Amino acid sequence: MDRRTLVIVLVVLAVLAPTWYVAAHGEPPSEEIRIDHSVNEIRPLEGFVDTPNKLSPSQVGVIVWVALLALVALLAFFHRFMNDAARPDATEPATTDVAAADGGTETTFPWLATRDRWVVEYHAPSDAIEGLVAMGGLTVLAITFAALFTAEYLTLARTQFFGIYVFGMFMSLTGLTVSYYAWFMPHVEVAERRDH
Repeated sequence: MDRRTLVIVLVVLAVLAPTWYVAAHGEPPSEEIRIDHSVNEIRPLEGFVDTPNKLSPSQVGVIVWVALLALVALLAFFHRFMNDAARPDATEPATTDVAAADGGTETTFPWLATRDRWVVEYHAPSDAIEGLVAMGGLTVLAITFAALFTAEYLTLARTQFFGIYVFGMFMSLTGLTVSYYAWFMPHVEVAERRDH
């Protein structure tokens, strides 16, 4: 394991260990608040899995930490995926030329190249069919989650999964952005003088 990774893991464990210790020992007994189901048929606490009706502050802290670490892991996964899918192979020759529409080459980047900044490498996007399939599937998924959210809101359904639908919709949109970057954006490396 990398030394920096080990240090990060140790710092996170040092922060989480006291919280988890307190959470593992529970809390003093208290009266449970019950929901009166006779008023209406909406059950906002129902979900895909059985969850406790009450949580202590220390248990909430553990859940928040786990959720944050999961988001960091998801961000690292997306970053690594974009680099692996978009970065060219080391054996692939790099060029500063861009193919022009008439079949020739165009060697200038007027929006990037200045007296103190120039293009070092340019790799055209792969435009692979996998990118189209991924973007099409994620678009359908985002529309589906948006429709489920709208239907849940308009019909006041018996079980409400607003958070699940919103999470799915935004994760689908995130996947769309990642897919577009990975397969349809060119890879450009730019050098710049730092003392200007």
